Amino acid sequence: MHPVIPYVVAAALFGLGVYGVLVRRNAVLMLAAVELMLNAVNLILITADTTLNASLPHAGSVFALFVIVLAAAEIGIGLAIVLQLYRVRGTIDVDSVALGERHLSSSRDEAAS
Repeated sequence: MHPVIPYVVAAALFGLGVYGVLVRRNAVLMLAAVELMLNAVNLILITADTTLNASLPHAGSVFALFVIVLAAAEIGIGLAIVLQLYRVRGTIDVDSVALGERHLSSSRDEAAS
């Protein structure tokens, strides 16, 4: 197989992942889009490992293994954050999450009174 084909497929997967992160409002779907981007990087690493004559044998496969471990940790921590967000806010819509200190201080004021 010609090595250009996996590179084009990886670019398409990465583009779909970026589109998913930018457009989706649901936090779980955003995590899935990030996973899609990480899989595109894995495809590039494995393709480069098989097509290029590197001084280190199987370096791309080792890096792909590290990316898989990183993706597993990211999905575990990300889902824990999404579940906690759902418990606290009642929604996983990313646009409705307040990120400032004002929200924390106003909730403390309400709890104190």
